[in-house]
Amino acid sequence: MSAESGGVRELDGADASRTFAVPTESSKIAAPTEAADHARDPSTPTATPVVASSPRTDRADRSARGERPGPAGRPNPSDRALERFHDLTRRRGVNRVVYWLTRIVLQPLIHAYFRLERIGHEHIPDGPVILASNHRSFLDPFVIGCCLRRPIYFVAKRELFERRFWGRYLNWLGAFPVRRGESDEEAMATALTLLERGEAVVIFPEGTRIRHGSLGRPRRGVGRLALESGAPVIPIAVSGTERARRGLIIRPVKVRVRCGAPLRFPRVDRPSPSLAEAVLERVWPHVQVQWEWLGGDPPLRRAVCVGEGATCDALAAALERAGVAVTRVAAPAADDRRHGRGAESDGFAQSDRCAQPDRCAQPDLVVLAVGADELPSAVARIRPLIGERTAVLVAASGLVGPTGATPAAYVAEQLRSGSVVAIGGAALADDELDVAAIARGEGCAVVAATDPAARARVAQALRAGGLGVDETTDVIGLELAVCAQSAAAAAAEAAASESVTLAGVAVGRVFEEVEHLARRLGARPSTLLGPAGAGQVVSAVLARLERRGTAPPKPRRVRTSVHEARRLVALLEQRMREAGVDAPFIRSLRAHLEGRLDHQRWLERVRRPRPTQRPA
Repeated sequence: MSAESGGVRELDGADASRTFAVPTESSKIAAPTEAADHARDPSTPTATPVVASSPRTDRADRSARGERPGPAGRPNPSDRALERFHDLTRRRGVNRVVYWLTRIVLQPLIHAYFRLERIGHEHIPDGPVILASNHRSFLDPFVIGCCLRRPIYFVAKRELFERRFWGRYLNWLGAFPVRRGESDEEAMATALTLLERGEAVVIFPEGTRIRHGSLGRPRRGVGRLALESGAPVIPIAVSGTERARRGLIIRPVKVRVRCGAPLRFPRVDRPSPSLAEAVLERVWPHVQVQWEWLGGDPPLRRAVCVGEGATCDALAAALERAGVAVTRVAAPAADDRRHGRGAESDGFAQSDRCAQPDRCAQPDLVVLAVGADELPSAVARIRPLIGERTAVLVAASGLVGPTGATPAAYVAEQLRSGSVVAIGGAALADDELDVAAIARGEGCAVVAATDPAARARVAQALRAGGLGVDETTDVIGLELAVCAQSAAAAAAEAAASESVTLAGVAVGRVFEEVEHLARRLGARPSTLLGPAGAGQVVSAVLARLERRGTAPPKPRRVRTSVHEARRLVALLEQRMREAGVDAPFIRSLRAHLEGRLDHQRWLERVRRPRPTQRPA
């Protein structure tokens, strides 16, 4: 019988074993029909068995394997140690005494302490088998080992083997080293040797631990190993281990493991990278099925982008490059905002690429790329779209009136949702030139959220779309950095008529006083100095100078207009006053923008030195 999970079909019972058609180098593996699966003989003819050779000592071969030479051309001592671990694994395998003593102690503890639930472990066959699993914690190999009644072998990063006793102990338990981020022929040869001997080998295709969010991007090594060995692949998902460790404390969380039906591929001697990639594309969706069945976060598949302009264009383009289906929804119409109708009327104009929000299917992500003054009406309109697992990405600069709340805090309060993510940095594009730069992979964004799963899902999608993404938990600091950037731009523009030097001084004055507010609100001041704050100001100034010298000036949408700047600075000054922060420069900037302080007197305030600050 079959069951469906997350839109991907899961096979059980009579369909438990899948045998895929013989691939060729000129075409990828085609998915067989169900009738063909039952009619085909599982014993597909295979190529000549691959026999892994013992470790080679020739210097040229060492160089080809990426080993760093030591003094006088000798192998590096750390490489010799790794080679020794590979040799021990190939010749002797696990240390039976140490392995079974450790297992006798650990397995009952794992079952009792983590309330281990094993689902589908009967799918794991005897003989050689590849266990392809997601990777959330260092506990994963031990939890997977509880699903078999025989020893398992697994890859571990080479850094774990640098300590002699710990490395030897892990090797006795079945671990062998791998160089992460590169093609490790020694690890591949060891895995092939173990499979030829009929052992079970655990592979983590993600290559590193992905602690939060959906599954990471897999590597094609598991596809190559499946083709060269001809061993069946068991897709496995582990859930709960990522919550077990907090510092040095291991907490008693619920851990679940689900094993899927075995996937069989024909044996191929020296498969090409494209063929290994094709096998990976068959294996990884089955791991995804097990993961979502256990309640894991799925990847972002559908998104709704609310807004207009360069910021909305840039984020929508990045999500589309990541394979997310994006629906565009226009921001509240200008006439509605002027007359204060916003949420009460149909304030979302519809265009050829935009849709009404109430006609959209429930998305995985809602992007609010609107101004802070448009945020209340936008939130009211997208409220029906917000589901239990819908994340909200807030790309609004400024503060929300009349209280001066930060955009992410306002959205979280209105929607009663913890899956609200703020974004800053180059993703808040100014014009079409910024959008083009982001499309070339030159953009860097910063995402912040207190919910690590929502933050990780958004960051993974944006990275897949070509953006460089930093993650932080400092939501208030990030949004104050964006506010400081906009206020500093207004101050610099007002002071630039006198001199560029004064413009720089004005920017420094703004960031200094916003930093005091950030400290008072519990934010990290370092966030203001990062890519979303001072770094973005420098980037914007250099970009404008470069464009002036290389291209004729073009009409552009200025993110902070005079009206928006006046409103932002007024709310910022109000928020500082309520927080008890002395902000004389922000106060004078507000008076200048509102016409209560003439230009020359304001410039004198810019030049005026601040009193000597005593160290805290």
